[in-house]
Amino acid sequence: MLMTDTHAAQLLEEITAELSQRGAEAGGQDDWHPFATRLRQHFPTLLTELTALYGDRADFRQFLRALIASALAAWQARPADLRALDAARETEPDWFQSHRMLGGVCYVDLHGHNLRGIAAQIPYFKELGITYLHLMPLFRCPDGNSDGGYAVSSYRAVHPALGTIEDLRALAHALRQEGISLVLDFIFNHTSNEHDWARRCLAGDPAYQDFYFLFPDRTIPDQFDATLREIFPDQHPGGFSQLADGRWVWSTFNTFQWDLNYGNPAVFKAMAEEMLAIANLGTEVLRMDAVAFVWKRLGTTCENLPEAHTVIRAFSALVRIAAPGLLFKSEAIVHPDDVVKYISPQECQLSYNPLQMALLWNTLATREVNLLQQALEQRHTLPPGTAWVNYVRSHDDIGWTFSDEDAAQFGIQGFDHRQFLNRFFVNRFPGSFARGVPFQDNPATGDCRICGTSASLAGLEQGDPLAVARILLLYSVVLSSGGIPLLYLGDEVGVRNDPSYLQDPSKAADSRWVHRPPYDAPGHAARYDRATPAGQIFTGMQHMIRIRQSHPVFGGNALTGFRSGNPHVLGYTRGSGSTAVLVLANFSERTQDISARTLSAQTALMRDLITGNLLPTRAGVSLAPYQVVWLESLA
Repeated sequence: MLMTDTHAAQLLEEITAELSQRGAEAGGQDDWHPFATRLRQHFPTLLTELTALYGDRADFRQFLRALIASALAAWQARPADLRALDAARETEPDWFQSHRMLGGVCYVDLHGHNLRGIAAQIPYFKELGITYLHLMPLFRCPDGNSDGGYAVSSYRAVHPALGTIEDLRALAHALRQEGISLVLDFIFNHTSNEHDWARRCLAGDPAYQDFYFLFPDRTIPDQFDATLREIFPDQHPGGFSQLADGRWVWSTFNTFQWDLNYGNPAVFKAMAEEMLAIANLGTEVLRMDAVAFVWKRLGTTCENLPEAHTVIRAFSALVRIAAPGLLFKSEAIVHPDDVVKYISPQECQLSYNPLQMALLWNTLATREVNLLQQALEQRHTLPPGTAWVNYVRSHDDIGWTFSDEDAAQFGIQGFDHRQFLNRFFVNRFPGSFARGVPFQDNPATGDCRICGTSASLAGLEQGDPLAVARILLLYSVVLSSGGIPLLYLGDEVGVRNDPSYLQDPSKAADSRWVHRPPYDAPGHAARYDRATPAGQIFTGMQHMIRIRQSHPVFGGNALTGFRSGNPHVLGYTRGSGSTAVLVLANFSERTQDISARTLSAQTALMRDLITGNLLPTRAGVSLAPYQVVWLESLA
């Protein structure tokens, strides 16, 4: 039932009066006032989103009151330094658009053994220029296979091998003191089957019976499976797993990861409380995991449904009230048309850019910039107040998420082209330099994804002399094309594939572990030795990072495509006028030329920010194999 503006205002006054007394009793009116101000500002949005999800329930008002009471409790528990951060972020809401932003991502155990080991590496993070550190899932999870920590058993406890929740809070504070924002995952589509909620649900506790999707037989699961996409077919077919008692549970990803039922408002409230607790640890960005899957409806793919967006917007409105310094980052590895639907100031302010990532590798394989140039010109623009997180690779596999309709404009047949890319990157194509590993190879559908470190996929594993240039080329695009560039730590010293995962029974079935190697101590020790690949990559990457961080033109998202007139050379401009920088990148192993006519609108003399060389444009410009230039105009 829709609520009128009058009824909404009345409800807000009732809630405000009720909670004001609690606020006064708990922390005084000075403590209550900023919460009340933000509640009045964002309550209409929160109410709109929650009404769309749960407004027809008889207990809606009771749910809403309890939810806002939980938000107040989270605000009252929020440390003073985080409240100060909230105020600063509200004053400067586009702080993440800065040219000084640089992200790093790693597993705690693999990169630093534990949280204290990560804290000890803060000087190295600053040396590299990192201002945003994403620590892969670190909360308590099952022993053995836990999908890399994405099966959470408790959102209130760190995995014992990594430390304690106090270690995490101390690390967040130490990072913040050094200008580095902590990024953690919010895994809200599912929990581990060892989570207390799952155990209570399985035991028949009435309060948790509807937290998950349990069915007595295959009747309903079969109806859903008729339209569901198999995500991890190697783990289990369809979207459901059978329990020991014969029942079936919804498990999109793995048998031990049970999907939560957001049709139940108690689930929303419970996860909101976990989210705000994570925020109060000092987290500044939440990676919103598996956003496409959080709502289910029979007869659909149960991906990218409108209610999934509503859930996220409701969470975001609640955050604006109780922890406004927090941002959301969308993880939606779906069709490009659907990726952008999650990105807005009211939903996810940040988003991975899976299309650019996939097309960087596509362009290396084909030596043709057509699809990447098209994506930068047609799919790069985002709403104000948002930004891409651009990356070369992640902890996850590489899926070929380009649009078939986009590819068809160049006469490329999407399915066939994906088959070529799969063969190329697992060294099943003549002349390939890549040494990747297939992931979730599905012969029935032809679907396959690719695993491998940047170094191994770019040819360093097999000793290709051009591998270092390829790695630096990829990162040059990520560093110069806008948004927040994200570095998978280890790439900066050319870490290679690690097949040792095959000796670990809990990892052997998941080939993604091949590109999650441990900290490369020899590589880091050699990072300034330019006689080594590690030194060449590190010093080249660090040099580009420092250039980016000293030139404001690289901040924000705005980008203008520049057609180089050469099918192997990518081109785009950052900024405009006298401060503009023209980026040209040769994705081929041969020298490529850009004609004087193509450059006729540029100044007669330009300086390459990377090398410092002066380039006269009236004679055209030649780029060496895999060379990139960042050209500034000279009068």
